[in-house]
Amino acid sequence: MKFPRASGILLHPTSLPGPYGIGDLGAAAYEFVDFLHAAGQRIWQVLPLTPTGYGDSPYQAFSAFAGNPLLISLDRLVEAGLLDSAHATLPDFTEDRVDFGRVIPFKLTLLRQAAENFFRSTTASAHQRYQTFCAANAEWLEDFALFMSLKYAHDLVAWTDWPREIALRKPDALEWWRRKLAGEIRVQKYWQFVFSDQWSEIKNYANARGIRIMGDLPIYVAHDSSDVWAHPELFHLDEAGRPTRVAGVPPDYFSATGQLWGNPIYRWDRMQGDGFAWWIERVRAALARFDMVRLDHFRGFEAYWEVPAGEPTAINGRWVTGPGADLFNALQAALGELPIVAENLGVITPEVEAIRHQFGFPGMAIVQFAFSTDAQAPTFRPHNFPRELVAYTGGHDNDTMVGWWNAGIGDSTRTAEDVERERQLTREYMDLREGDEINWAFIRAVMASVADTVIIPLQDVLGVGTEGRMNLPGRLGGNWQWRYRSGSIKSEYVARLKKFAELYDR
Repeated sequence: MKFPRASGILLHPTSLPGPYGIGDLGAAAYEFVDFLHAAGQRIWQVLPLTPTGYGDSPYQAFSAFAGNPLLISLDRLVEAGLLDSAHATLPDFTEDRVDFGRVIPFKLTLLRQAAENFFRSTTASAHQRYQTFCAANAEWLEDFALFMSLKYAHDLVAWTDWPREIALRKPDALEWWRRKLAGEIRVQKYWQFVFSDQWSEIKNYANARGIRIMGDLPIYVAHDSSDVWAHPELFHLDEAGRPTRVAGVPPDYFSATGQLWGNPIYRWDRMQGDGFAWWIERVRAALARFDMVRLDHFRGFEAYWEVPAGEPTAINGRWVTGPGADLFNALQAALGELPIVAENLGVITPEVEAIRHQFGFPGMAIVQFAFSTDAQAPTFRPHNFPRELVAYTGGHDNDTMVGWWNAGIGDSTRTAEDVERERQLTREYMDLREGDEINWAFIRAVMASVADTVIIPLQDVLGVGTEGRMNLPGRLGGNWQWRYRSGSIKSEYVARLKKFAELYDR
């Protein structure tokens, strides 16, 4: 699918400012849309909006369909009369980091109060809207609400550690637990109703101002998720429900041991056997939530790196053929033209690119990778860009532009000589002079390129260093925490972005 020439900003809603320890779908989200509009930007890219599980990662979610209740705006619940005040017991949260350990109990306590008030006193029309939402989303919502209720009933342990009869979904056990946890199940459904309501209003507000929302669809789902618990037959699991094969990527330029993600591997043969029904519903749900979708780890659909469960690193894996074009033929037949961006970074083969071109999915380029010794580096230089491309200064898994420029070897396989060579090549290519701002030099380079779509992480607009990095792959804690402070988007930045958007026809 060809996208109109445009540029936009990558910012996950958790990074928005506000008093509640985490960004949400309240006033700051609307203000961010206003900033995009004023700056001439036409895309807001977000990370997965699903409920975060292990390590607070949006890529390890409790559901591939549900929304993250931590993003619900408390202020909007106060405005709706469902909370008296969200400030009465407000902890002393830091402004520029998300402390998930403090945010989660604080926020979920208030969200439970809102749910109780909703079911006790809300109007008949509001209840009817809730019932309509539940009916429309029953296919995933029933399993998800029961799954989360069971997790809370079992101290949040993984579902494979629940009593065997409910872990393996014995019919009698399912019915018994549904009755026992009916109140909690209702709360979980209500949170999904509110999230959907608030997100739809934000999306409509953005669309009315000419701004499209780009979502992010991870290729894999977390093992500890309602998806795997409800559909174990679609994954490589043992008799107890534990993965026998897990996902990752092999060693590369950035990591000597690869990346071991740990997600269970799909039984693609079974998925193909029912016409990829689960995938069709997953993509249908994503396209209802977003205007366009970045499909993460696109190369895994052609061939994926499979690692035996229990391995300490991703080194001892193997490439296995994926579903390829068959999946996308099925998706296209069911859903029509697919507004998908293919994340085709990493070890990319002609077979991967053939599938991408067959369906007209634009690929990606990250300019920060353009000056390394990696064989793919020259393709990330703006003079080599094709038009059907989404070009980034950087992404959520790598350092900010300023952090990258000032960093050394880090955890990559580079040598000190490699780093110096990168810097020298960058100076020459970008024609950098003393005092030039590296982040704005790169922003201008991608904006001026022929790439139809350009996305800039907000951190690079603000010029923050490594403290603004969203994720360091392989790090067990400390990720997904960055937030920007209210007032840090200066009018100067708005003017510069708007000028570039106008100058380069975006």
